[in-house]
Amino acid sequence: MLWTGVWMFLCRLGARRQVHWLLRCPKGHALFHAMFGCGIPHGDALNNVVCRLGAPDVQECVTALVERLIDAKVLYPYRLRGRYFLIAVDGTGMLVYAKRHCPYCLTKTHNGKTLYYHHVLEAKLVCPNGFAFSVLSEFIENPSENVTKQDCELKAFYRLAQRLKKRFPRLPIALLFDGLFANGTVFHLCRKHHWGYFITLKDDQLVSVNEEFNALSPATAPRVYHTGKGDAITQRFRWVNDIEYVDTERRQHRLHVVECLQTKPDGNGEPQTTRFKWISAFPLSGDRVIELCNQGGRLRWKIENEGFNVQKNGGYNLEHAYTNNETGIKVYYFLLQIACILAQLIEKGDLLRHLFHKGFGSAKNFAFRLLEATRNASLTPQDYRALLDARIQIRFHPP
Repeated sequence: MLWTGVWMFLCRLGARRQVHWLLRCPKGHALFHAMFGCGIPHGDALNNVVCRLGAPDVQECVTALVERLIDAKVLYPYRLRGRYFLIAVDGTGMLVYAKRHCPYCLTKTHNGKTLYYHHVLEAKLVCPNGFAFSVLSEFIENPSENVTKQDCELKAFYRLAQRLKKRFPRLPIALLFDGLFANGTVFHLCRKHHWGYFITLKDDQLVSVNEEFNALSPATAPRVYHTGKGDAITQRFRWVNDIEYVDTERRQHRLHVVECLQTKPDGNGEPQTTRFKWISAFPLSGDRVIELCNQGGRLRWKIENEGFNVQKNGGYNLEHAYTNNETGIKVYYFLLQIACILAQLIEKGDLLRHLFHKGFGSAKNFAFRLLEATRNASLTPQDYRALLDARIQIRFHPP
């Protein structure tokens, strides 16, 4: 049943009813018979099962997939400084309703109109080659209808941090945050759990830290780095270590701040400069600032591009209501994450490149070909069994 849901997302069908119209065919049934001893269930039967499952159990399946990749050292080449696994943390919207959907809905009123919505905070393991694997998800939801203060991303992160530390107590981790998380409690939690971090710092945040950085950074010799085709991109780094900061709870922190001014040609060939600034848990120096920023702080965007954007606009239809059941919504979300992990492993593996040298043109085209292979494959159950029993090795693009 669950594999039907995963296959629905892998083929990017976009809706549960498409299982009946596109997957349930003689060849599709033959494939499932070879793997599971039964045919493809109807979409309604799938939904009946999904809504009765425990969401934490399915979440554990997602986490266990990533844990298996870590244990098998598949992701070791993509670690920061050969040690830290990069996990980006950010929230995104899932569903929006014009009427209250359940007691846990978040609410927002604009121009006299109230919207009811569901958000989720994601912790995704990101890699320089484009991998973005969901590790843990924390749903942002109110405990009841009548609350004085709604749930939010920060509260959800405090819950997620406890789960992440419990699930991976000794894993070397560096967390990647946007500016929302630049506060003393986040600094304290990361130090308590021995996590590294990069947090985007805006000019209107942590005024004392920004003032000290602006006062001291001119005394630091900047590091200039040229990259891109023909060294067309220039990056100019400056940093200040050990800036003292006292938060509202009177906790003392020593922060390292780094700024990157990146200049590259725009569409018309004119130079355009973009500024990045991070708070770093790692002390900065001239021999490692480039790696820490480009292979660390900059990778936070992977959760937006390879993560949320692909899942919303790449055919997975993250914002589509596959069910209205509160538990079912979460289970479908986890099945989508499983499908995304598998799709990335397939698309970036060398096995696919060896079989299809010209590729497919796009990830959507690959999903279409996968659907058509399901519907038209002429292999016998014995052929399927031989494929399942074969031992293979798949390698991925180098970092």
